[in-house]
Amino acid sequence: MKYRVFFLAMCAFLSISYGANAADTAKSGQNLDSVKQKIQKSLGMQVSAIGDSPVPGLLQVQTDKGLFYTSEDGKYLLQARIFNLDEGMRNETENTLTQMRLDGIDQFKDSTIEYKADNEKYVVNVFTDITCGYCRKLHNQMDEYNDLGITVRYLAFPRAGLNSQPYQDMVSVWCSDNPQKALNEAKGGENVAKLSCSNEVAEQYNFGQSVGVNGTPNIILPNGSVVPGYQPPAQLLQAIQDAS
Repeated sequence: MKYRVFFLAMCAFLSISYGANAADTAKSGQNLDSVKQKIQKSLGMQVSAIGDSPVPGLLQVQTDKGLFYTSEDGKYLLQARIFNLDEGMRNETENTLTQMRLDGIDQFKDSTIEYKADNEKYVVNVFTDITCGYCRKLHNQMDEYNDLGITVRYLAFPRAGLNSQPYQDMVSVWCSDNPQKALNEAKGGENVAKLSCSNEVAEQYNFGQSVGVNGTPNIILPNGSVVPGYQPPAQLLQAIQDAS
């Protein structure tokens, strides 16, 4: 009899605990939704993900304008770098951004313009703009990058935004029957024949903004880390090897 009483008591305890946990989970979900809506309404940013951050008491918020942190009630918004002192100053923010970059690159792997090395050892993804001087300098050395075994995949990042002529020109390049040839000509200063098609130029630009790109060229290394700005071929190779 006493075992039956004990069993029933345990069932009641587990039922209460489960109910409390379910209620806490629902409350937490409602709070996250509330904070998400507040950010979107107040700042006009689109929130793609929100959840716990490495710091207790802060939420981590992934948006179309970058990575942010907010207080649990959504009152305070922070744009910051979080370092873990107990783990040798590990950059927790950069770790999150690295994974976001790798996920995004995988999403756009079929819509980049690729210059493939014959003896490919490494692949870098480069946010580029056809009007950017240093982007053109990098492009003019493409054979040297390729000779070092570096394949370059271009992602579109029209710096002037989605309502600009460079954006329209980059759409035309991406829609060309021969995007490589069209990009070569555009970076050489030639006029771009107007074309349209289903493309992901805007999506690539928005992805760039979401991972903190604010200038070109912006080079994503194979491990997801970033080298901002132009890098000569030998220097880029060294950066890739150092990050491996």
